[in-house]
Amino acid sequence: MTGNQTSVVIIGGGPGGYEAALAAAQAGADVTVVEAQGLGGAAVLTDCVPSKSLISTSDFMNRFSAASRLGVGFDGAPGDQGVTAHLREVNDRIIALAEAQSADIGTRLEGSGVRVVQGKGRITGPGKVKYAPGEDALDADVILVATGARPRVLDSAQPDGERILTWQQIYGLDELPEHLIVIGSGVTGAELAHAYLGLGCDVTLISSRDRVLPGEDVDAAEVLEGVFRRRGMNVLDRSRAKAVERTGDSVKVTLEDGREVTGSHALLAVGSLPNTEDMGLTEAGVVLTESGHIVVDRVSRTSMSSIYAAGDCTGVFPLASVAAMQGRIAMAHALGDAVAPLALGRVSSNIFTDPEIATVGISAADVESGKVDARAVMLPLSGNPRAKMQNLSDGFVKLFARRGGDTILGGVVVAPRASELIFPIALAVANQLSVDQFSSTFTVYPSLSGSIAEAARQLHSVDE
Repeated sequence: MTGNQTSVVIIGGGPGGYEAALAAAQAGADVTVVEAQGLGGAAVLTDCVPSKSLISTSDFMNRFSAASRLGVGFDGAPGDQGVTAHLREVNDRIIALAEAQSADIGTRLEGSGVRVVQGKGRITGPGKVKYAPGEDALDADVILVATGARPRVLDSAQPDGERILTWQQIYGLDELPEHLIVIGSGVTGAELAHAYLGLGCDVTLISSRDRVLPGEDVDAAEVLEGVFRRRGMNVLDRSRAKAVERTGDSVKVTLEDGREVTGSHALLAVGSLPNTEDMGLTEAGVVLTESGHIVVDRVSRTSMSSIYAAGDCTGVFPLASVAAMQGRIAMAHALGDAVAPLALGRVSSNIFTDPEIATVGISAADVESGKVDARAVMLPLSGNPRAKMQNLSDGFVKLFARRGGDTILGGVVVAPRASELIFPIALAVANQLSVDQFSSTFTVYPSLSGSIAEAARQLHSVDE
């Protein structure tokens, strides 16, 4: 640190860390990022960027399978597309893309004057961060912990990186699994089950709950499960995996009710654990939850005023966008800039299946429980003219509006590219627009967004 310049040390170079570093550097701080694996963290190198790239490849292949329904054939033989995924080439492209994104982040940080050092950061005392043996501890006026999370594994299902895999290990495969068993039907499990089904695998999805995506909108989850089953996926609801074992070139998954499922590979998608061990956090006075997550307030501050945290290690909301916002908020607060506390009610999220599921604001569960007094309208995608032109039938648009006041409080979109279609609803929620303000805005005809405006029109207040 020189003069009165504030020194900031950020442990972790993922979205929460590198976005915080850019914000702190812009505010004039002296910034050092400590990263053990690579800039971008798991989100860029092993999780979000790779998985969405894999899904994009799968979705591209699905366009060929739908071609015959649009009257399009190949080589004079409609219905015989001959499309094959060469998994090693697919994975090589994904890894190269992730590495390029990581390099781009490094270039941005370097251009902003941020110092990057390689190592595992550990808080060793007040304002002290050690990152490598033999190196002096870094001095910090402000510390931000953004170390992310890692895949959770089961004691009875230990990954070997070949047949029993976590979602971070799948990009090492050279050949497409003959039969992939996906254990866990949350977001990660559903996305990767969809991806491998589209690439040409036989897929069994094991869900311990009544349906896939148990934490999501019920109508959306039911649409997606119906699509999965129609496309040939074997979905086992109310089935909890007890153990996974490898036998030669196959795997056997034993369920708690005694049933057995045999396949060529098993993918564990049973949650994640925060990377907060052996960092000196407890010794520094930072309060952790029983699960090991760092407790933070809405400005990303921990129980120690000079230590902040962002991203999956906090357990607030496991999204890269939220991690980035937490990191920026932390730096604004720590460095005395104008700051608005984190508003989770405005967060939009997306599940990258086909169709995609995007949400923002309140949920149907909030309305049904009486937590929020709101009305809802749901319009099926099958009635939209653009959807008919594109041969789309699965999906819907759902909007929630405050009863009486007509303010838009949330929405759900189940459609191709729902991640793009949710943005106008997110704008409406963030700016507290009424259904009339929203629906009076012109939409293109024909367009999928027209159904969003139509849902708002149907929510116009009438005497009830």
